[in-house]
Amino acid sequence: MHPQRKKRLALILLVVLGVGVAVGLALTALKQNINLFYTPTEIAEGQAPLDTRIRAGGMVVAGSVKRASDSLDVEFAVTDGNKQVVIAYSGILPDLFREGQGIVALGRLNEGRMLVADEVLAKHDEEYMPPEVAQALERVNHMSVNGASASGY
Repeated sequence: MHPQRKKRLALILLVVLGVGVAVGLALTALKQNINLFYTPTEIAEGQAPLDTRIRAGGMVVAGSVKRASDSLDVEFAVTDGNKQVVIAYSGILPDLFREGQGIVALGRLNEGRMLVADEVLAKHDEEYMPPEVAQALERVNHMSVNGASASGY
């Protein structure tokens, strides 16, 4: 093989190797930062992983908000119309947070399937609902309609 061709081949191999390493590092970094969304039903059924940062959302259950009198700790339940999951949060809740409204919480599930949130996001106007929450509610409503029609009701 001609010496100049050897140099070109070595250069091409180094470039391909460099690109491969860069893509591998980028994918590893992205994998660590992915926050998958789970509905309360999926969490209750054990589909969500423990000790992994996830997003969970739904409608805040009326009467479920319990605030600590001596700290900023709060616990509340969210539902997708089918099942509920309890969320624990320590901090100031968004101004728009209230019972009966859609929220998305980011945090980790503990062994008791309670989401220990480090961030809570609330809707921003009367018409808005987080897309994940809207899709989850539609799925539950669709399943209950199909289940009722399939059983003959």
